[in-house]
Amino acid sequence: MSEIGKSRFYPLALLLVFLSFSPMSSAKLVKTIAQFDKAVETLKPGDEIVLANGVWRDVELVFKAKGLPEKLIELKAQTPGKVIITGQSNLSLSGEYFVVSGLVFKDGYTPTGEVISFRTSNNDLANNARVTNTVIDNFSHPERHLADLWVAIYGKNNRFDHNSLVNKRNRGVTLAVRLNTEASEENNHIIEYNYFGPRQILGANGGETLRVGTSHFSTKYSNTLIQYNFFDRVNGEHEIISNKSSGNVYRGNVIFESQGTLTMRHGHHTTVEGNYIIGNRKPNTGGIRIINEYQTVKNNYLSGLTGHRFRGALVIMNGVPNSSPNRYNQAIEAVMENNIVVDSDFINFGAGSDEERTATPIDSSFRNNLIMGKDNLDPITLYDDVSGIAFEGNIINSEVNIPATIKDGFINSEYKVSDNKQGLRVPEQSLVDKIAFGEIKLPISKAQAGANYYKKDESNIAFHSGKTIAVDAGTDTILAALNQSEPGDTLILENGGEYLLTKLASIKHPITIIAKSGKKPIIRSQKPSFLVIENGGALEIENLWFDGAESPDYKGNNIIRTSGYAMNINYSLSVRNIKVTDLDINGYFDFFKATPGTFADYIEIIDSEITNITGAVLVLDKETDDIGVYSVENLTIAGNTFTDIKAEIANVYRGGFDESTFGPMVTVTNNTFTNTGKGSTHKSASSMYFHGVQNLHVSNSTWIDSAPLKLHLSNGEPITVIEDVLMKNTGKIRANNNDYETRNIKYQ
Repeated sequence: MSEIGKSRFYPLALLLVFLSFSPMSSAKLVKTIAQFDKAVETLKPGDEIVLANGVWRDVELVFKAKGLPEKLIELKAQTPGKVIITGQSNLSLSGEYFVVSGLVFKDGYTPTGEVISFRTSNNDLANNARVTNTVIDNFSHPERHLADLWVAIYGKNNRFDHNSLVNKRNRGVTLAVRLNTEASEENNHIIEYNYFGPRQILGANGGETLRVGTSHFSTKYSNTLIQYNFFDRVNGEHEIISNKSSGNVYRGNVIFESQGTLTMRHGHHTTVEGNYIIGNRKPNTGGIRIINEYQTVKNNYLSGLTGHRFRGALVIMNGVPNSSPNRYNQAIEAVMENNIVVDSDFINFGAGSDEERTATPIDSSFRNNLIMGKDNLDPITLYDDVSGIAFEGNIINSEVNIPATIKDGFINSEYKVSDNKQGLRVPEQSLVDKIAFGEIKLPISKAQAGANYYKKDESNIAFHSGKTIAVDAGTDTILAALNQSEPGDTLILENGGEYLLTKLASIKHPITIIAKSGKKPIIRSQKPSFLVIENGGALEIENLWFDGAESPDYKGNNIIRTSGYAMNINYSLSVRNIKVTDLDINGYFDFFKATPGTFADYIEIIDSEITNITGAVLVLDKETDDIGVYSVENLTIAGNTFTDIKAEIANVYRGGFDESTFGPMVTVTNNTFTNTGKGSTHKSASSMYFHGVQNLHVSNSTWIDSAPLKLHLSNGEPITVIEDVLMKNTGKIRANNNDYETRNIKYQ
């Protein structure tokens, strides 16, 4: 690597971009897109274009500006935060020495592939430019699997700082640095002090929050500095940050309660230093993953991380010999030193080892790291030969088991951890001093990141957070109550009351429908579906009785389904203590069906009684493109009795071999299945079918006179455990391979 590649050089011109704007300028207030276009045509160094306060709908802003280092051109809001760009809109930038500030992109989507683009054509790029104090919030295409980029940085010497990027709901990277031409290589961009707000689980590949480069250009040097950003619950996929180029620095960032890892996916000579990754024991929270050559990971603080395999707190992977650009290069001269790992579950060496990934790490080191934890006493996993990694001077609490082959590289100490003033879990100072870590404190707070005028509000509305609405028995009274309801409200039905739906009941926001303890009210419908969860909806039901006696004879009837249109907002479905009877007007009457392009954070059926259904209880198998897309992240089936169910209790499908997501994760416990899965038109011939499920636990359940449980284990390294199960007059478990664990399975 050249000295230029190793160093951080910024020309005087770039530094001048960072300074305050020139006081000597010609300001032009524009109120329409036509006025804006005209103003752009006459721009001179030192000029300003001021967008008038108000709503700018369906505008494609093309800003071509050539300022000078001492006379920057500005594009700014009349009042920061008061210029709202919505509808089908975007902003493209080219030229040099200009600043864009104060804009808000909200509740729309780009008609092209990028919301803010640092180019106006393939050949017209932005250089020495700055975008600051700007917001993109829920600017998401309605089709959740149609991909776009919110911010695409091309050119050289650009700065993206103090911006808020919140609630991306569709596929595509939130912010990407592009190296697709020589004019965008060795770019020296700076990305700093930004707030990356919550991003929901995508349920597919393509949900990275930050990506620098792509596989094809990964050996090219970007030399991008990413520092002092706050990543808040960004859960798109397991790569929160995806490094895919060389020479980049990730320093002083905070990643908070986010599912996934900072991943050196491709590229070399990466430095990851002084970052704080805090999981607070949330599921699938990960740390730092190392692949490729000459990577340095030092002085990072990692706390409360629960992820396993590729999502461990510290992970170094095996590579593929003579790897293609899109696979896994061998880890060579990786340095992992002076990091603190507190109350985290897994540190993995040689992760991903299989018949393809056989190139173990070499010429690497794991030195002077401090590891304190009691949640998992076997945190260190060796998936392959680790003789190419030198283990020296690491401190670990004495309760932890260390693999014998590396034990000499660790010094035992007592578990001494407490909370400091910032609420961080901190080892005893004497231990911290031994690895010369310095003071443990956040490099940036949530309040310090992002646009200074834009609140970091919570977007999720909880069940039972609104008012209660009493619903009288009768025809369409539930519909009337839904129409007057607000997010978080609870509808309370009469005990023993009879309710009839003559129209589809749409669930458009989080809503609870319950009856108080006692006799269940009975609900019937004259429509093929009783309840439809629309985009933005979520449903909780409890102590209700659904009966199919009034349902029409339509193939594909169901009690609950998701919208027939794509939903870019994740939903949830909670079913507790309900009764379902006689869904038998035809041979295909399901309880719940998820349509393609919709995704549930969780679905649960608990303590319920479901009897006489000609279809399935849960239809979650309609994402059939075999590219790793699936319908639900967490599925729980617990404490139920299922009787005379012709199709599956649950059919869950995730096809393909993609490893970029965590789910589905399924728990089945304390259920009784009687005469299930044996319908003559039933294709899978199983009582439950799980295809590509990443984490499956079946326990303490009984099958009687039922079709067998069927498994298809494929992508990733699925964890499948079946234990304490009784199968009476029921076939043996069927699977495509034996990579699952069974304990105490009885057949009678």
